[in-house]
Amino acid sequence: MKYISTRGKAPVLTFEQAMLTGLARDGGLYVPETIPQMSHADIAALAGVTYEEAAFRVMRPFIGDTFTDTEFAGLIAKAYAGFGHDARAPLVQMGPNHFLLELFHGPTLAFKDFAMQLIGQMFEFSLKRNGQRVTIVGATSGDTGSAAIEAFRGLDAVDVFILFPHGRVSEVQRRQMTTPIEDNVHALALEGDFDHCQAAVKDMFNDFDFRDGVRLAGVNSINWARVLAQVVYYFTSAVSLGAPHRPVSFTVPTGNFGDIFAGYIAKRMGLPIEKLVVATNQNDILHRALETGGYITQGVTPSISPSMDIQVSSNFERALFDVYDRDGSAVAQQMDQLKTQGGFKISQGALERLRDIFASGRASEDETSATIKGAFAHTGEILCPHSAVGVKVAEDHISDQTPMITLGTAHPAKFPDAVEDAIGQRPGLPTRMHDLYERAERMTQVANDLGTIQDLIKERIKA
Repeated sequence: MKYISTRGKAPVLTFEQAMLTGLARDGGLYVPETIPQMSHADIAALAGVTYEEAAFRVMRPFIGDTFTDTEFAGLIAKAYAGFGHDARAPLVQMGPNHFLLELFHGPTLAFKDFAMQLIGQMFEFSLKRNGQRVTIVGATSGDTGSAAIEAFRGLDAVDVFILFPHGRVSEVQRRQMTTPIEDNVHALALEGDFDHCQAAVKDMFNDFDFRDGVRLAGVNSINWARVLAQVVYYFTSAVSLGAPHRPVSFTVPTGNFGDIFAGYIAKRMGLPIEKLVVATNQNDILHRALETGGYITQGVTPSISPSMDIQVSSNFERALFDVYDRDGSAVAQQMDQLKTQGGFKISQGALERLRDIFASGRASEDETSATIKGAFAHTGEILCPHSAVGVKVAEDHISDQTPMITLGTAHPAKFPDAVEDAIGQRPGLPTRMHDLYERAERMTQVANDLGTIQDLIKERIKA
């Protein structure tokens, strides 16, 4: 299995190389050269197996000879051993033909744990085997950072630096990043929004002297391994509702497009997905792009669903690469326009192909709060505001014939203020995190200046 860049000018890599590299040297994102297929029988055979076994079967074709079967199965087992639910990703019925996929039973109570816990295991195994050490730098709108720190804290072969927008994440999200005591993790509060954090990370990857000097690696959703791990729960949830013998649909609350792109990969692999619905909050650039064909940034407005407060959705580049017939130069031109002009126009042909794959919708702040309130009143399920965005948009796309699965992306206790405002009670943290508010915090506030951030990283990494 080989991996190529969405901009067409970077070296072709193995899975291991792509995983450890993150962003391609031409600024693009790595994608598989071909998409492995699962037959009707292969998908049907996932019924009744453990989540770990399903993960092995779905991901194995993508990793080539990076790990043996025994090694890979062992890494998967370690990755999910710390989850708080034996089903790992259980389904809960919200209404007629509508189901919530609870993806928040991992160590940091968010869907990012499914990928990050596995990446942590794969990185450590690969680096130790090769006698290497890397510096991981990531940007987060809240959940990626805590999941990355949890996955890599205390590991010998990795230093981790996470940039998050100062004052724009929830208190629980912040504390999950700032309270670990291991000296290989560093929480950096950037003066700016998430797009500034993400831009700084990309600029560091494109500074090759710095990149090579600190052996930079990335675990944002720019990393293909992140997307791959998220493909699994599309299969497990769909099979639970009758796939491949009948189609299913998914609604995905998303800001950076990574989670719904994983659904697209599942569809490409053969999973019978009828609809893939992009759900956005008031920062609705993805919805606007699919509606109008113009991907035009308009600035970020803080919301009660802060992990979706994004205007530059990195993984949308991967989708564009496919709908432009894998023309790397066309994608590179549009990404340059995004950086220099603040947006670009999607060609009519590419837009029609996107619309054949994805539907979309948006939820306002009031609609999000009302959905949290309504779901609690009618089902007893307490939704985080991101999941509520998904549920609201899903309700506009449910059909009588096809089950709709909405991805529940985070535990409500990660956003207690928004939930309490909606239902009048404050969601509690799981027992294992009961003392989170009592732990000492450790973070560094940094200016939105690339040189300052790079100097700090160089000072703190271990030899």
